[in-house]
Amino acid sequence: MKYIIVGLGNFGGHLAARLTSYGHEVIGIDASEDKVEAVKDKITHAIAMDATDIHAVRNLPCKEADAVIIAIGEDFGASIMVTALFKQLNIKRLISRSINKVHETVIQAIGVDEIIHPEEDSAERMAKSLQMKGVIDSLDVSDNYNIIEVKAPQRYVGLTIAETKIRQDYNINILTLIKMEEKPNIFGVKSKSKKVTGVVTAETKIEAGDILLLFGHINDIREILSLEE
Repeated sequence: MKYIIVGLGNFGGHLAARLTSYGHEVIGIDASEDKVEAVKDKITHAIAMDATDIHAVRNLPCKEADAVIIAIGEDFGASIMVTALFKQLNIKRLISRSINKVHETVIQAIGVDEIIHPEEDSAERMAKSLQMKGVIDSLDVSDNYNIIEVKAPQRYVGLTIAETKIRQDYNINILTLIKMEEKPNIFGVKSKSKKVTGVVTAETKIEAGDILLLFGHINDIREILSLEE
């Protein structure tokens, strides 16, 4: 897919790099040459330009883009101007970052397709992770169902997925296993990274240090996390 991301700060730059790593074509835009320089080797195309300039924006492949994300996070005025400008170009899918409640009201009036709240979403996920024992990360699927990453309880280490009886006992599915690998970075310093096992089967064995990716009702997840190991 093809994405255009306007604003290459912490959020926009990370989003652009992640989408590129997933194999998508990403055009990242920022008025700051320093921000463009910081991500140019991590994304498909990084362009230093003023996205409030309609003439410059018209040269972008907007009609071919599957989505345009306005990721500007500080300049209230610039975000509104850029959002309004791209709205005029009949973008397939226009997504804008909310800076505050007033800003959100304005971009809603402009008619964006989606509004994102990266800081609020991150805080919400962290709060859920902190309040549930052993949870590393979580994702809301709906009001009642969650996907969570949790350290494999000791009682499951050495067992196969079938032997845990987690589905029968708690109505929870193990979607996959995540293993932590140590790899040196370009400076030779070792850091841990996640490696997803892939689709698990009933015979997949859980090992010490594994992370389980679980899906289920939030009440069932809380119940299993509350058990003594």
